[in-house]
Amino acid sequence: MKALNACNQRGGRMLSLVDLLGDDSLSLPMAGYLAAAMRQGASLLVGANPGGAGKTTVMAALLNFLPDDVALQAVDDRAVLSRANETPPGKVCYVAHEISPATYYYAYIWGRDVRTFLRLAADGHLIAFNLHAGTLSETRAQLCSQNDADPTHLDTVRLKVYLGTAGHRFSMRRWIDRVYEHDGKMDRLLWEERQPGDFVQRAESAHVSPEATTRYTDLLADLRERRVRRIGDVRRALVH
Repeated sequence: MKALNACNQRGGRMLSLVDLLGDDSLSLPMAGYLAAAMRQGASLLVGANPGGAGKTTVMAALLNFLPDDVALQAVDDRAVLSRANETPPGKVCYVAHEISPATYYYAYIWGRDVRTFLRLAADGHLIAFNLHAGTLSETRAQLCSQNDADPTHLDTVRLKVYLGTAGHRFSMRRWIDRVYEHDGKMDRLLWEERQPGDFVQRAESAHVSPEATTRYTDLLADLRERRVRRIGDVRRALVH
């Protein structure tokens, strides 16, 4: 939990996936799919253009579902990246709090560090990060054009989650607008919000079985029914 709490830069309680369901930020079936995908050990990016959209909140809520034997490591120093390949792939998820030239913030990376970071995913390591981008094309422009990252390395990030916002800062609605999954050849749109509160599945997952999605959908439904919301309590229910 220490690594997840380190993501919290705005104070207050870190929100769980159950909290996000309570806020209507996504649907129960979408949450079940995302939980199952993360439980398999998927690399993840969360994008949105405006600040305060909830990127870090969504990232942490999903990282809470990583496999039990995966440790979290913030990329808070270049040395973390240089030592990463000393660790067996799949045992650590390397977390960049944001892709940004403002590298004086905690675990923000830019330039060659972005290239090294994405190369980790290509080498089989797990990574997770946020960025100010609202579409796949904006993501590729920022990572591959501005930071000169290899596009094939970006392709190894399986989950690409984009957020939507509406309203003003203090009365803003935030939600998961689109979820893409890279199937080994291309990014496919799996989920999107068609209209407020109406989340639809556009395609079947190439990696997560319907049975796995149903299992985690049922788990989240049970936690919601029992009002188990705190991120640590959700993790304990998942592990046990």
